[in-house]
Amino acid sequence: MNFNHVHFLSVCFCCCVISHTGCSSSSNRSVQEEQAPRIVNIIHFIRQTDYRLENSDSLLFETVREQIKLVNKYNFPATFLFQYDALINPAYQELMKTQLKPDCEIGAWWEITQPHVEAAGIQWRGEHSWVSHANIAFTTGYTPQERERLVDVYMSKFREIYGKYPKSAGSWFIDSYTLAYMYEKYGIVASCNCKDQIGTDGYTLWGGYWNQAYYPSRANAYMPAQTDEYQIPVPVFRMLGSDPIYQYDTGLGGRSQGVVSLEPVYRESGMNKEWVNYFLESMIDQPCLAFGYAQAGQENSFTWNGMQKGLEMQFPLFDSLRRAQKIRIETLETSGLWFKEQFRHTPPTAVTALTDIRNKGRKTVWFNSRYYRANLLWEGKSFRFRDVHLFDETFESEYFHTAGVGNRFFYYTLPVVDGFLWSTSDDRAGLRIMRIDKDGHASEIYFKDPVVKEAKKGVLQVICKDEKENLFDIVFHDDRFEVSCKPEEKDFNWMFELKTAQGAELPFRSFGEKRIDAEFRNHHYTVKCKVGSIKQGNRPEDYVFRFMPSKNKLIVSMHN
Repeated sequence: MNFNHVHFLSVCFCCCVISHTGCSSSSNRSVQEEQAPRIVNIIHFIRQTDYRLENSDSLLFETVREQIKLVNKYNFPATFLFQYDALINPAYQELMKTQLKPDCEIGAWWEITQPHVEAAGIQWRGEHSWVSHANIAFTTGYTPQERERLVDVYMSKFREIYGKYPKSAGSWFIDSYTLAYMYEKYGIVASCNCKDQIGTDGYTLWGGYWNQAYYPSRANAYMPAQTDEYQIPVPVFRMLGSDPIYQYDTGLGGRSQGVVSLEPVYRESGMNKEWVNYFLESMIDQPCLAFGYAQAGQENSFTWNGMQKGLEMQFPLFDSLRRAQKIRIETLETSGLWFKEQFRHTPPTAVTALTDIRNKGRKTVWFNSRYYRANLLWEGKSFRFRDVHLFDETFESEYFHTAGVGNRFFYYTLPVVDGFLWSTSDDRAGLRIMRIDKDGHASEIYFKDPVVKEAKKGVLQVICKDEKENLFDIVFHDDRFEVSCKPEEKDFNWMFELKTAQGAELPFRSFGEKRIDAEFRNHHYTVKCKVGSIKQGNRPEDYVFRFMPSKNKLIVSMHN
């Protein structure tokens, strides 16, 4: 993210993981032979100037020159994405044409600058020629007609310089109107956007497809589409390499999050070799279903001095893994074309981390599909669903038809369990498995270590026993999750229970035996219990609702 965080945020999280049961490239098969390849995109995105830095134009140019030297040293196919101000700079054009190898890619970085706006015949509203305010730097702040003009101007200039249109366009966020226009008129094949975050740099992207890539909805580029009708056929890859255990909770109890990511400027994560090895081992050696993914690289605003140590540590690791055929390093365009060849719709994927170098027993599993995401978290013997968000392609972005105002933007999906927004630092929200005794009292069940594996193509299975040897089997399908229990104890009764911090703003409007009706930002949606039943809590401080199994089985539908 923007370089202010290196100076002003203290990120103190790191973790490490070892290989575990599941889809693994540690076998003798090469990554090319794997059904689930592990893909790394090295993406550097380029600004011409930055008002926050003295001598920024020369510093930023020097950074890109050094990035190219490092890419060439390892012969990596990398992607360089240009803002318009850098695109039209003859010095950058000469650098790219003379120093960049043919297997690298040049594409578009979609932050809007003064030269870009004025070339499109629009009045510039910023204090400097580039600013980070959401309604100026991103197309969310422009009308649909202005967005088209901005695309047309950029594409025309790019073709004038390089003889073709770019195939990739990335940004912290590109709205759905702009993305669809880029695809339909100019044929882009891949895009990328920022990781999930709350309030970082003023921008909120929350509840989306965790890491990996998805096909977005025409009504909302942050929301995975479910059908061909709504789908923009351009895969959007999630950037920055979030820590699967710790990124989610960093900043909990506050209004914004810090950064625990693969970005090489962060001392406790992307600049830390132990953390980077943990992150790569998690991506390579643990269950991922369709494919594993990471974006490496850095925006040039951080300067070479800020990123050199981290990049020069990371690149030999990437090179070693590539030579061992455990990862594929490729351009964003190449990944986008591969994705489109493999998947008609957004595939189910997983991100798994089962070891915690902080020795606090934390483990996590993320599951994504075109219908929902879910996150499981173990903290010692305690277990909960930390997050469940529903995806609905008809949930229209507030910026779809009109320009946003102000220096922030907000993109959400539909919450069912939100372990960040419904928690405080002392009271963590979650959907927990509870024991019910003969008197009807509920108590939390504690678990041993889980086994995570791909049960069959596109299906993730998590198996764990509690301290009494009762075996729970949690299976994630594309449109539902199923929980069953084989009890070892006689007369063992269990259920799922959602508790949140007091005062949490919840979306639930009504409860029936088989369904929950909810409303979030004026959008209605439902959660359905196909097997089992739902019980509403009498008081919010007791619990919000319970999923009650039928004959030791629950099936919860995520297909709205």
